[in-house]
Amino acid sequence: MARPDQITIRGSLMADKELAGLTWLRVGGPADWLFMPADEDDLAHFLSELDADIPVFPMGVGSNLIVRDGGIRGVVIRMGRGFNGVEIDGQTVTAGVAALDAQVAKKAAAEGVDLTFLRTIPGAIGGAVCMNAGCYGSYIADVFQSATALTRAGERVTLTADDLQFQYRQSELPDGWVITKAVLTGPSGDPEKLAARMEAQLAKRDETQPTKDRTAGSTFRNPAGFSSTGRADDSHELKAWKVIDEAGMRGATRGGAQMNQMHSNFLTNIGDATAADLEGLGEEVRKKVYEHSGIKLQWEIKRIGEPAAE
Repeated sequence: MARPDQITIRGSLMADKELAGLTWLRVGGPADWLFMPADEDDLAHFLSELDADIPVFPMGVGSNLIVRDGGIRGVVIRMGRGFNGVEIDGQTVTAGVAALDAQVAKKAAAEGVDLTFLRTIPGAIGGAVCMNAGCYGSYIADVFQSATALTRAGERVTLTADDLQFQYRQSELPDGWVITKAVLTGPSGDPEKLAARMEAQLAKRDETQPTKDRTAGSTFRNPAGFSSTGRADDSHELKAWKVIDEAGMRGATRGGAQMNQMHSNFLTNIGDATAADLEGLGEEVRKKVYEHSGIKLQWEIKRIGEPAAE
């Protein structure tokens, strides 16, 4: 078994790579190693040769992520051009994990496949599968057929919905496994009507969410309103932003971090925030909400890595 720099690759490998520029919140320390594989075969070979004691973390476009200021020990794997293809056959859409959700929605709509709920979800398909992303009452779990993944040993496996155990804003994937592509199916629809629906969704999002600010999407999961499968449950309507407001935390700040004035469930880098500012403010919000209502908010943003050294 080998160190990363001892493995023959066709992609790119960088040591001590700063990750702040790769996340939407623009914070975070360096990864010991950043590996950008050329394609699935390159990644499979790398994983099969890598020392099993070196941890790996698959990273998408960093849209739903706080990398702590001390960085990440091990190898961050970031998939790019070799993993962003989209193929459509009838109602079946096969998308690489680096394909942006918005692009998958648009390409599918042009072929008469309704995956329009993906249009306003930030990020790429890999993260959407891992987080069971959803919007407007539809979720990845509703359209998911299968995914291809590489194990920590570099072996290819096919994952079903039963394997991933989709729940609200989460799925189950063994540590070190890396999803490389997903197969989705959507209902048929008229391309022009689907395009119009997506334009309406974008307009609604821009009216209600701080799309021009430096955020990572929703900070906390809604504390109610969804069944364990991730489907919407209209019998409950409790929203994270509402309990944050009721606890008086809309607009709250810590260093360069703020709970957004436009939408209080959007943690925002308003200046030179550190990861510690952002995560610390989030924990303060959780504490205040619990003190006010007894509700324990759960993070939707993924936080990884180590804090900065004292």
